[in-house]
Amino acid sequence: MKNIVVVGAGFSGVVIARQLAEVLNEKVLLVEKRPHVAGNMYDEKDEHGILLHKYGPHVLVTNYWSIIKYLSRFSPLYQYTVKEISLIDGKYIRLPFNFESVQQLIGGEKAEILINKLRKEFYGQARVPVLKLATHPDKDISSFGNLLFEKAYRTYCAKQWDVPVETLDKTIMERVPMAMSYDERYMDKDFQYLPVAGYRVLFEQMLKHPNITVRLNEDALDHLQFKEDKSILYDGKKVDCLVYTGALDELFNLKYGELPYRSLRITYEWYDKERVFPQEIVSCPQAEGYTRKTEYRYMMQNSSECHGTTIATEYPTAYIKKSGLTPFYPVITEETKTKHQLYCQEATSYKCIFLCGRLAEFRYYNMDDCILHAFNVFEKIKTYLQNKQEAL
Repeated sequence: MKNIVVVGAGFSGVVIARQLAEVLNEKVLLVEKRPHVAGNMYDEKDEHGILLHKYGPHVLVTNYWSIIKYLSRFSPLYQYTVKEISLIDGKYIRLPFNFESVQQLIGGEKAEILINKLRKEFYGQARVPVLKLATHPDKDISSFGNLLFEKAYRTYCAKQWDVPVETLDKTIMERVPMAMSYDERYMDKDFQYLPVAGYRVLFEQMLKHPNITVRLNEDALDHLQFKEDKSILYDGKKVDCLVYTGALDELFNLKYGELPYRSLRITYEWYDKERVFPQEIVSCPQAEGYTRKTEYRYMMQNSSECHGTTIATEYPTAYIKKSGLTPFYPVITEETKTKHQLYCQEATSYKCIFLCGRLAEFRYYNMDDCILHAFNVFEKIKTYLQNKQEAL
């Protein structure tokens, strides 16, 4: 019998654990240092019956129906199209920025000229990164691109990442491109869903398998031992396969220096009224200290059953090791990618370690990318275990 340990109960760890248990019929120990499963997708109802995503809003958004079909095995899902607005100069502006946003920001007369130019210059392109607009040779296009960059992107990123915007990896800066149409969907993806009973229930069902043992409130780093012969022990027993989804620098005790991650401090305020904002999610690039507000009641399928409405406000902050904070986002720059690569090389020297997920791989995965990637990592684990068995 193999000794397989999966560290982390977010999508990366849980998808792999389920595949190992179900497809390979392997016993799996899944360890999570928080008191709950579902990672940063965890949700729970407040005293007013409103289902709150405790680590910020998460919606299953993808172009792959296979992901929706797979997750529907464990929980019914319902369609929920993500729409957002941004509060700029005291006005609500459509987000993602689109042709409606152009009119809202510069007025109809100038918008007519600019929209015609955008249609011509970016014909056939559904979305265009704002940096591409800001550096365009046409002065009207570049002027508008720079307006968006200065009023929204630079100010938002300054709070979110706390590093000079120019040093951020290009993949981060291009996450919310402008729509070359009146498309109001925040993400240009075909399938957008939420679990009816919430993510916690979805994850609990995914982990409901006789081959999976879940231990909560357990820090795997307190139980792992790395031996000179490149073997790994968990509670003194040799590990055949270690799937790690946490912060990679912590796995190796900050051997090559600390990798920076960002965290969030989230506050909640209940209002005795039906609604506060015209849209469920409001980006606040110019606000002091916080970046986003979410009115969760209207992300629920049965919002009419709730009383009042709860607003969550997100305050970005540095992730400090052993402070009780949760790491959310890797701060990706050329310098941090180089440092992360040293940790990857260290992990590779232990043949049984498989890294997966945003924290371990130091990449900004969307949820659908994370799930698909977990299936790919599972295939690598499958091959590794089969080869290991044949070698015996």
